[in-house]
Order: sequence, then C-alpha cells, then structure tokens
Amino acid sequence: MQSTDLGNKESGKIWHRKPSPAARDGIIVNIIHTTSDYLPKVLRFLNVAFDSSGDCLIAGDHQGNIYGFDLPGNRFNLVQRTAQACTALAFNLHRKSEFLVALADYSIKCFDTVTKELVSWMRGHESSVFSISVHASGRYAITTSSDTAQLWDLDTFQRKRKLNILQSVGIQKVFFLPLSNTILSCFKDNSIFAWECDTLFCKYQLPAPPESSSILYKVFAVTRDGRVLAAGGKSNHLHLWCLEAKQLFRIIQMPTKVRAIRHLEFLPDSFDAGSNQALGVLSQDGIMRFINIQTCKLLFEIGSLDEGISSSVISPHGRYIACVMENGSLNIYSVQALTQEINKPPPPLVKVIEDLPRRKLTSGDLKMKVTSGRVQRPAKSKENKIQTRILKQDLTCHFENKENELSDGLNKKRLQILLKGYGEYPTKYRMFIWRSLLQLPENHTAFSSLIDKGVHVAFLNLQRQYPIKSRKLLRVLQRYVQYIQQCESPPKCVSYTNGKMYDRKCPGFHDKELLQHFIDRDVTSQLYAWPLLETVFSEVLTREEWLKLFDNVFSNHPSFLLMTVVAYNICSRAPLLNCDRKDDFETVKNMQAEVDQQRAEDEAWCQKQELLHKAEEARREILLQEEEKMIQQRQRLAAVKRELKIQEMHLQDAARRRLLKLQQDQREMELRRLDDEIERKNLTRNQETVTKEMREDIDAYRRKVDLEERSFHRLIEADQTQNQKAQKLIEENLAKAEQACLNTDWQIQALQKQRWDDQQRNESYREMATLLRENRRKEIEVLNAMMWNEAKKWKEAEEKDFQLKSEKKASALSDTSRKWFLEKELDDALEHAEHIQNKVGMMTYAHCSYVSCSTPYRQLNTAHTVKRTA
Repeated sequence: MQSTDLGNKESGKIWHRKPSPAARDGIIVNIIHTTSDYLPKVLRFLNVAFDSSGDCLIAGDHQGNIYGFDLPGNRFNLVQRTAQACTALAFNLHRKSEFLVALADYSIKCFDTVTKELVSWMRGHESSVFSISVHASGRYAITTSSDTAQLWDLDTFQRKRKLNILQSVGIQKVFFLPLSNTILSCFKDNSIFAWECDTLFCKYQLPAPPESSSILYKVFAVTRDGRVLAAGGKSNHLHLWCLEAKQLFRIIQMPTKVRAIRHLEFLPDSFDAGSNQALGVLSQDGIMRFINIQTCKLLFEIGSLDEGISSSVISPHGRYIACVMENGSLNIYSVQALTQEINKPPPPLVKVIEDLPRRKLTSGDLKMKVTSGRVQRPAKSKENKIQTRILKQDLTCHFENKENELSDGLNKKRLQILLKGYGEYPTKYRMFIWRSLLQLPENHTAFSSLIDKGVHVAFLNLQRQYPIKSRKLLRVLQRYVQYIQQCESPPKCVSYTNGKMYDRKCPGFHDKELLQHFIDRDVTSQLYAWPLLETVFSEVLTREEWLKLFDNVFSNHPSFLLMTVVAYNICSRAPLLNCDRKDDFETVKNMQAEVDQQRAEDEAWCQKQELLHKAEEARREILLQEEEKMIQQRQRLAAVKRELKIQEMHLQDAARRRLLKLQQDQREMELRRLDDEIERKNLTRNQETVTKEMREDIDAYRRKVDLEERSFHRLIEADQTQNQKAQKLIEENLAKAEQACLNTDWQIQALQKQRWDDQQRNESYREMATLLRENRRKEIEVLNAMMWNEAKKWKEAEEKDFQLKSEKKASALSDTSRKWFLEKELDDALEHAEHIQNKVGMMTYAHCSYVSCSTPYRQLNTAHTVKRTA
C-alpha cells in the first residue's frame, strides 16, 4: 500500500510508482494531510465526492482546504481554501469543472476547479447542511439540513422551492432518484414521500413497515434504475422496498456484529442495466460489507477495527471506492482488485502433472549448437528431402523482455527455442501452451451468455449445405459459427485482404518462376492462397502435421501464417508448374499433398527473415526521409516556437493583469468584509452603550426614589423635631412667665410694704418722675421706631422669603408630583416653625418690654413715695 502526504504542496503526484492493489485489501493509495509546523498535526478529511466520469474526485478537510484528485492522470491540486470546515460536497454538475460545497456557516458556495474562482454564493439555511443531491441533468440541486430542504436552479443559482416541516418531525434525507424526475423525501417519523420535481406534486407515499420488523430509518440508498430503495438504521436489519410496487419485498439480517448501520450505497455495474445487486453497508464498527441483495451472500469487505471507515463514496462507473477513515486519512480502493476472487474464472479442464524438481536452467543450457542435419521423418521421395537448417539465436538480450512473459510462468522465447529443437510441443501440454500463447481472456460469463442464446435460426439447416457424419461435430459447428457473425471484421474479408497483399506488396519475396507461371495462367491469390486460408490447411495436412504447423503459427507473429501459404506453394511448385488450367490448380489444391512440413516451416521462416530484412532497409530509407522532414519541421517549429513564445508572453501579461485584478478584487472584498465587521462592531458597541445608559437611567431613577423616600422621612423627622423644639420653647417661656408672675407678686408685696416709704419719698422724687416720664416718652418713641423698623425688616424678609418660595415652587413644577408635594410640605413645615418662633420671639419681646417698663414705674412710685413722705 502506497501512502502520500499532501503537506503544504498545492500540486503533485498521487503515487510515485504504479499502484498494484492486493486482493486482500484493494487499497490503491492512502492519502494524509499533515502540516509542516514545528509540531506537525494531521488535518482530517471530512467529505469526498466523485465527478460524473468517476475518474476525478474532490476532498475537503476540517480547515477548509479542498483538493482535487485526477486518478488516471496521477495528479492532485489544491482547488480552493474556504477557511472553514465543509459539511457536504457535490461534483456532478452539468458544468464539469464546477462543484458545490456546504460550509459551517450554513452557506453553499460554487467554485470552479480550473479557474479556482467563486462562481456563486447561496444562503438560506439556518442550520448545518449535511446532504447535497444533484439531478441527473446536473441543473438542479437539493440541499438538506435538519429543519428544511431547498431546491436550487444551478443555471441561475436561485432558490426555486423550500420544504418546511414541523420541528418535532425533522428531515432524514431528501434526494433525487437516479435517471428520473422524482424527489424522494425521508423524515424522522419513517414517512417516505415521492414528489414530481417540476410541479412538486406528491406522486405516492410508501406504507409503514410491519410493526414486527419496524426500525427507525437513518440511511437510504437507491439502485441505478431507481426501482429498489434500501433503508437501514440502528439495527442489523435492512429493508428493501420496491418503488414500482410501493411495498416492502425483502428484509435482510446482517451479522450479529452489526448493531447499527451508518451508510448505504449500491455498487454500480456496467452489465446489470442499473439493477445493482451489490450493496455496501457501513456499520458502527467502521467496516463496510458488500452483500448481494439477491443471494444474501457476503461478497467482500473493506476497513477493519483498527482502521475504521467514517464515510465512503463509490464512483459512478464502479471502479473506485473513496473512504474517509476515522483517523482523518483518505483511502482509495480498487473494486477490480476486491472482486478479483469473485470474478475469477473456473479452473481449466487440463491439469498438468509437475515433474520432479530439477536443477535450475541457466542461459547456457538454452544455447544450441549450429548444426546441419535432417529431422528424422518417415521415408519420402528423394526430391522432397532437403537439409534442415538450425540457426543459433542470441538469447541473452531477450531473457528480460517483458513482452515475452506469458501467464502461468511461461516465456515465449523459451517456447520458441524448444519448438525449434523438437519441432512440436508435447501433446499433453499443447492446449495449455496454446492458451498461454493466445492469452485467452477466459471470459466465461460472456461465453455462457452466448451459449444460452441457443443456435441461430440461420444455421439450423447447416447440415444440408455441409453434410457432416458426426452429429457431435455438427453441433459444435452450429454453436461456433453463430459467434463468427458477431465479429466486427468477418474472417473471410480479412483473409481476402491478406491475399490481395501478396499480389500488391510482396511480389519480390515469392518464387519468381512460380509467380510468373501463376500470372501467365491468370491464377490469382483467390485460387492459390485463399483455399488454404479458408480451410486453415485442414484439407492438405494430416492431424499431426496440422498441430505442428499451428504450434509454429501461434508461437510467431500472425504474419507467419501468410508466409506459410507462400511456403506451401513453393514446396508444391513441381505439380503446380505442370498445371495449365485453373481446374488443374483447383485439383492440386484439393489434394492432400505430401509436403515436408518441417521444410515448409523452415522455408516460411527464411522468407520471413528476408522479408524482415527488406522491411528493415525500407524502414531505414523511410527514417532518412523522416530525418530530412524533421530538419525542415524543426526550422518551422523554431519559428512557431518564437511566435508561441510571444503569444505566451502576451498571455502571461494578460494572466498577470487578471491576477492583479483578482488580487485587487480580493483586497476590496477583504476591505468590504472589514468594513462590515467594523460596522457590526460599532453597532454592537452602540447597543452596549444604549444598554449601559438605560441601566444608568434605571439606577439613577432608583437612587432618586430612595433619595425622595429619605427626604420624606427626614421631613417627617424634622417636623417632629420642630414641633418638639417649639413645644419645649413654649414650655420654657411659660415657665419664665410663671416665674415672672411670681416675681411680680413678690415685688407687689414688697411694694406694698414699701408703699409707706414710697409715699414719703414721692414728693422728693416728683421732679425725678417728671424727668423719668420724659425719658420714658422718648424711650417709647425710640422703641416704637425700633419696632416699626423691625416690622419693616420682617416684612422685607417675608417678601424675600415669599419670592424664594415662588422661585422654588416654579422650579419644583418641572419635577414629579411627589417631590413637589414633599417640598410644599417642607415649606409649610418651615413656615409653621417660623411662625411659632415668631410668636415665641414676640412673647419674649413682650416680656422684655414689660420688664423694661416696670422698672421706671417702680422708680417713679418710689420717688413719689419719697416726695409724699417729705
């Protein structure tokens, strides 16, 4: 098994020596893809697809590299880099160089393998595409995902129809039936529908399978003629449906080692008219088993437990099988090598008894001495006895000539040496040697099919025209004559053409006297050559001589048979020269002549050598003429090369310009992609900014609500505090008033005690009282002025406070109602507190005024008392 590593190469050979797949595994080549980094890693292949011819395929790995493989041309090329994993491939479009690839971003792209350019870009799926089915014409395609299937027109790359289903049902597979206009849709609930491609009219629905053998279908396969549908799933049972009768006609049970079926595919055959009999079944153990659905026999299998198969694709003509292995590599199998044992013909009827082992035959043992003598033959007339010439040939240069190697270990040159030495092949080995020399295809299948047709009606009465005593020989003749009519060139025409060649091309190599005798008597090759070829010497030679003759005919070039005809006429020249009429010539030809067969063979061989010598000289002359022509052609070729070089330079310039334009377009596409990415990021950033602002507004609103609640609580607490302070101040003022009353009462009592003294001093203080009255009057005026001024100030303060309140009220109108209510309540509370304070202040002022007024009154009373006393 050959192994090829793609590495970082964009093109190269698939194999470096001619592959010879073994019948055991049938692997042509194993393809891997590794990187050349410091730590190399394997790039796993994911999908593979053949083209419509079956000789080319494409494969994609998980990094988006898509390679094309030309198996007859032994070349691979990097077709495209998609930069993302591919989920499905299709390479059988009506434009042979184009292919479809489904990518991981749910899109489908169409590329060209020759120009390596993007042809089209199709979108519409919302989940991964796992299947692409192409119509037989290559103009329509169906892409299938888990939730939908879409029908595309590959001429315009537009979507024609879309199949939507319930999410609970799901799609298993939707595909075209081969060589038909029908679409088959398979769903996860085991329902299977057939649709008309043009009208999408439902043609039929397959019935549900019997409950006893019902399985959940996962994978499907259809024969080439579209008549049989194979379905399988998580079971070792296979259901075969007849799509014409629309019924289940067979259930196949796989071996017990098979627990689930992962993939199904029929193996095409060129001779079964599309009714494929071999079905490939890939099970959960990674082994793909090929079975015959008619005989239910296991044909062959590929893969193993150590090297399991992940997925596989069979070429349309059935020559190759491409498998993606579980380790990520790609194996290509030869179906011919895998089926070699199956198509092996039956063993031959002739069995050869091997001799005892002898010493190895060397090249020296094969050499023969140059002698001159006669081969011991039965006694004949003296004029027919001639010396036999045995020529020595240099065999050393032909021992390793592969053209002389025959099947079954025989060598053509060695057989010729043995034939020259003994004159014939051994009787018991003759059929074996003839079969090897003729290299019979042993196509027993085709031979059996011809035999089964029976005798042709044209040869039913063959015994009337050719009476044969043996009925066995008659049946053999009837059986084989009908095969001759199927030959492309009838043997009679071929032999007649060969006979004409003697008259026109080879007159100089014959017996000139005999040839002149034929010309004088108007005897053509139809008389002296064709009767011998018509009967293949069977009427002029005995059985033993005929076998010896054809030992030499089969061992030499086919032209040896023509030389044998000439040699026979030369050996029979004596009776032929005595003939003057055509009837005599026919009589001589119909007689079984006593010809020295060895002499005829030697004469034929000698004339063949002379013919080869003349042909060699003619070939040399032709070569000289060809050399002169070659010189002239080289001169013309040089001129053409110069022109081609100029054209190539122009083409290279055009290609360079196209490449530059392509690079520029790619850069523009990259810039547009970057712009789209930047725009997307800006949009994302703006969305994040708006979201952040909304969150900040919500947080600010929450903080505002908390602040309002705290303000309201503080207002309530402040109101309570002001009330407590006012109450405390009132209580203190009340206590002070009571104390003042007590003091006044005490003073009144003291004044009553001192009244008598005051009366005495009234008189003396009368003048002082007058002054005091004047002073009091002035003090009252000053006090009134101060009170008026104080009232004025309080009025101004109230006006400013009112103005401030108005401004606050105007600013509070823009806020919420609650805040306005809280501020209003706060203003009312403050006003109430100020009013209480004003009242308390006025009471304090009144108390102070009372005290200040009572002091001069007491002084006046004292003065009056003193004056009165005096």
